[in-house]
Amino acid sequence: MNYIFYDFETTGRSSSWDQIIQVGFVLVNDTLEILDRFEARCALKPGVIPSPEALLKNNTSTSMLKKANLSHYKMLQLIKDNLKKPGWNPGVFIGYNSITFDEEFLRKAFFKSLHDIYLTNTNGNKRGDVLGLVRSAHLYYPDCIKTPISDKGNPVFKLDEIATMNGISHDNKHDAMGDVLATIGMAKLVSEKAPSVWNSSLKTFSKQDVIKHIKDENLFCTNEYFYGKARPFVVTYVCDHPKYQYPQCFDLKNDPEDYFNMDMSILKEAMRKSPKILRSLKHNKHPIIMSPNYALNFDNYKQIGLNILNERAKKIKQNKEFANKVSRILLEEFQEKEDMDSQLDILAEESIYKRGLNIDPKTKQAMNEFHKAEWKDKLSIADKMKDETFNYFAKILIYEEMPDMLPKDLYNEIHRGIANRVLSEDLDAKWNTIGKAIKEVDDLRAKHEDNKEKLDFLEDVNTFLMEIEKKYKYT
Repeated sequence: MNYIFYDFETTGRSSSWDQIIQVGFVLVNDTLEILDRFEARCALKPGVIPSPEALLKNNTSTSMLKKANLSHYKMLQLIKDNLKKPGWNPGVFIGYNSITFDEEFLRKAFFKSLHDIYLTNTNGNKRGDVLGLVRSAHLYYPDCIKTPISDKGNPVFKLDEIATMNGISHDNKHDAMGDVLATIGMAKLVSEKAPSVWNSSLKTFSKQDVIKHIKDENLFCTNEYFYGKARPFVVTYVCDHPKYQYPQCFDLKNDPEDYFNMDMSILKEAMRKSPKILRSLKHNKHPIIMSPNYALNFDNYKQIGLNILNERAKKIKQNKEFANKVSRILLEEFQEKEDMDSQLDILAEESIYKRGLNIDPKTKQAMNEFHKAEWKDKLSIADKMKDETFNYFAKILIYEEMPDMLPKDLYNEIHRGIANRVLSEDLDAKWNTIGKAIKEVDDLRAKHEDNKEKLDFLEDVNTFLMEIEKKYKYT
């Protein structure tokens, strides 16, 4: 399979409320040689208030937001069309922190634009993440990658810092295509300097591959990143989470005999304690799985020794009653959490994972018709969508793209809803508001008071925010 390296620049960090404004995609073969590429910019969507800091960081001027040739909706269609070209599909989608960040933006953009949301991991496509790969390479081979060090003494893996430090050209930092090319450079570095980590990563691009791999192994090494460090674990598979389906793996620094005979309530309490005896392996997020021999690199496991670790793993594998108890406890905890979550108000823009792929056939058919129809016909097609969420999204798209096609009362209803959102004085609002953005401009002015270029940039952003405020305030 070929690899599709990609990166997005956005108006902020909220995948539910911000938007993509620039994309870069590069197709490479299995030796990471470039075969094809495309990039695009789009205009700001009505009702999205950009973060001034994000604009400053990715060097996006207000004229770029206003005068881009493509709308957000048309850019998404361009992405889909390009990814259907020969060689691009199926492929492995890879970025730098893409699974946590870029892919969430893509999924939610597709969700709100009535497209299929799981482009990167269905129909033969798979996905990976170079950030996790780089962290793993540094953990197992500390000298293979140079990193800056934080004030707390931890390695820093920010692409704009680590690429240059390792001799990878990265002149256009925080430009989508510049970041894609730097990400390819980091992937090449890992493949050359930590080939065992690279080769292991090739086996875990899909959750099906991960499941087969870990169930075939008696024990294995994996790692998680939290509190600024990649932390190794030597584990064995116990069971799948009864709802999320994530494999649950027992940390073999613990003796399983201590837990086998616990009754349900005591085991439930033991499972909640920190450090956790069970590690949840995110099998759909490109985990790096290494040979158990690497356990000898880490003191907690080296002191125990491979023989005892293997014996503990065998005991886990043979004890189906323990696996059943763990599964029942996880189901109880899920139901407790679901009962609490059901009391929360979830807005349409945030409902992507509540909905999943459960779309009724008539709505699905109408969504497909919507993209093919003339704008004058889209409203009547939107009304075929019995699902209120997608009916709402369809009308928002018409408002954004061709507002004159909406009846006056419907236009006013949507316009007032957006006005109430962007003009909100709630500083805890989930989305960005005019008030929060203006405060951010003031804070950035104080931070960059000696930098005339940045101050001029921020003045332009402030003027732009005033224009948006005027548009919605007097309606």
